[in-house]
Amino acid sequence: MRIFVTGATGFIGSAVVAELLGAGHQVLGLARSDSAADALARAGAEAHRGELVDLDSLAAGARACDGVAHLAFIHDFSKYQENGDIDRRAVTTMADALEGSGKPFVITSGTALIAPGRTVTEDDAATSDNPSVVRAPSEEVTLAAADRGVRSSVVRLSPSVHGPGDYAFVPALIDIARRTGVAAYVGEGTNRWSAVHRLDAARLFRLALEKAAPGTRLHGVAEEGIAVCAIAEAIGEGLGVPVRSITEDEAAAQFDWLAHFVVIDAPASSAITRETVGWQPQENGLLKDMRESGYFS
Repeated sequence: MRIFVTGATGFIGSAVVAELLGAGHQVLGLARSDSAADALARAGAEAHRGELVDLDSLAAGARACDGVAHLAFIHDFSKYQENGDIDRRAVTTMADALEGSGKPFVITSGTALIAPGRTVTEDDAATSDNPSVVRAPSEEVTLAAADRGVRSSVVRLSPSVHGPGDYAFVPALIDIARRTGVAAYVGEGTNRWSAVHRLDAARLFRLALEKAAPGTRLHGVAEEGIAVCAIAEAIGEGLGVPVRSITEDEAAAQFDWLAHFVVIDAPASSAITRETVGWQPQENGLLKDMRESGYFS
């Protein structure tokens, strides 16, 4: 298949591109800049110029291919809801372009805030009436496209997608610990984050494109729940700084914009995903990856 990939030069998207090419597929990657287009060419993919707010470009890219993997998102937490609206419009545009084609359309979402405090499964719906799940409207649009002749599915990723080159939550926590001299967690730190390696996540996107049934939710979850205190302990060991519990009142000063995420309890299961598309994670777990993949360099 020839696959249109948004976010094709990002941390996860670049791994998806490599996975698709390695499996014999062709890739048309969305590129916002010359440097992105050059990176795609070096990877063996073709570039399609545009960006998430360029809806005509998104529609053209979707129509030109046999399927779409949508991984792009504007990660600016100061405009989080606005960026969710941009994502919904982009998803709607591509779903409309694929209507009646029977082609696969896979979008990216997350497991973290769907049902905090219990293990989230693929059967749990993300709905627009929960403003914390900023991609819920995009999920709804995608799953509804299954009734319009699109083989649409949602890949929900863990809060930690890790591996060499990670620049998300765990590196942010490491930077905070390096700056403050303490690896902290809130309260007992027994709240949990699920995790998945970027290469395992990339394999899941390929399987979704190849196999997922219309209207499917899939979970990129290799480890169901790692206690945040265990992540803090790994950071303390890696940096050689003390590990300390802090109160919720102290969290904002310690973690700044990450304070809200550090306290969420977000375990998730991928049992249905493994059964339906045959996905089996193969890479290192998060704590081992932190020790061995340059997180403290």
